[in-house]
Amino acid sequence: MKKARKILAIILAEAALICTSSVTLAQDLRSSTNSYIGKVENDGTIRNGSNSYVGKIERDGTIRNRNNSYIGKIERDGTIRNSNNSYIGKVYDDGTVRNSNNSYIGKIESDGTVRNGNNSYIGKAQGVDRRYAAVIFFYDLFK
Repeated sequence: MKKARKILAIILAEAALICTSSVTLAQDLRSSTNSYIGKVENDGTIRNGSNSYVGKIERDGTIRNRNNSYIGKIERDGTIRNSNNSYIGKVYDDGTVRNSNNSYIGKIESDGTVRNGNNSYIGKAQGVDRRYAAVIFFYDLFK
């Protein structure tokens, strides 16, 4: 019985981690000139620089625009798909971002620094889940 409880506790702990793994910290998004361009709230809500709602990334990775229409999904492995379920790119564990042709288009470093394919600094998303930052900076799915 103790072993069964221990296994159940481990399963519940892992489930809790999975459910909260895509939750970000409410953090500002900044441009290359350090201008405020928006934020990602704790629940995945994305707001622009005027604090207007522009979309949301739900816990399961579903991406919705300001009209709550489905526009894509971020899978657990970092794969990003559009509304037609077509593969449009991937964010790798090291923060590397590649498009559907597997071409390098940028990187989100561990401190939130966002660099484009030429390694130029294009912004900051400190504390924001790398997958969320990739959607915002590289895929323009909310436009």
